[in-house]
Amino acid sequence: MKNDHDDIRNKVREVYALRARSASLLPIIQDNNAICTDEFCEIDLDAGGDPYPNIYLSKELDGLPVEAIAASAGCGNPIALAGLKLGEKVLDLGSGGGIDCFLAARQVGADGHVIGLDMTADMISLARKNAENLGARNVEFIHSEMEKIPLPDKSVDVVISNCVICLSPDKDAVITEAFRVLTPGGLYEWACCIAGAEDQGVYTDRLARAGFTGISLTQEGEAKPQEGRRPSVASVKVVATKPV
Repeated sequence: MKNDHDDIRNKVREVYALRARSASLLPIIQDNNAICTDEFCEIDLDAGGDPYPNIYLSKELDGLPVEAIAASAGCGNPIALAGLKLGEKVLDLGSGGGIDCFLAARQVGADGHVIGLDMTADMISLARKNAENLGARNVEFIHSEMEKIPLPDKSVDVVISNCVICLSPDKDAVITEAFRVLTPGGLYEWACCIAGAEDQGVYTDRLARAGFTGISLTQEGEAKPQEGRRPSVASVKVVATKPV
C-alpha cells in the first residue's frame, strides 16, 4: 500500500512540477485563454486544463502575477466561501503557485497570516517568487505533504484547499491532519474537482469520522457524465467546522 501511495504522489509531483515550470510560458491573459466579463474570469488553460474552470471576480485577479494565475489548477474559489476575517491564520493545502494564498492574504490583512503548503518543489519555488514580486509579507510557503502537515495542533483558524485533496492517496490522513491543526471553532473549506473524486456521502463520512460538524455541500453547476468515470461528476464546495 505504501508503494502504491508513493507512486501516486510521484506522478502528481511530475504533473504539477511541469505545470509550475510552464507557468511563465502561458501568457493566459494576453492570449484570451482567461475569459473575463466585467465581473468574472474563467481560467481555461489549453494545456491540460480541468474541464471545470476556475471562477474568480475579475477584480480579485488584478495585480496578481500572471504565473500565479497560470499555475492554478483548481476548480473553484475557496476564498469566496471561507468568509475570512482580519487577523486570521489560514492554511492552504496544495497551494500551487499561490493564487488562493494571495487572495486570502488580502482578506486577513497585515495582522493575519497565510501558509501555503505544497509537496511539489517547483510549485513552492514559483509561489515564493510570486510572493517576493508581490511584496506579500503575510504569506509563507512550506514544502511538505498534506498527509503530514508540519504545524502544531490548533495553530490555524481556517484550512482551505482548491481541488487538491482529491489527488491524495490517503484522504483520511489529510482530513485528520486538517482537524488537528485547526483551532476549536475553526473552518475547513474544500473545493472538489473530478480528479480522484469520490461519492459525496463517502467524503462527508470521512469528515464526520475525523470529528467535523456542520458539514455542508454546494454543487457547482450541473453534474456531467464522464467517459470511463462515474455516471456523473460535478464540482462541489464543502464546508465543515471543528467543534469548540
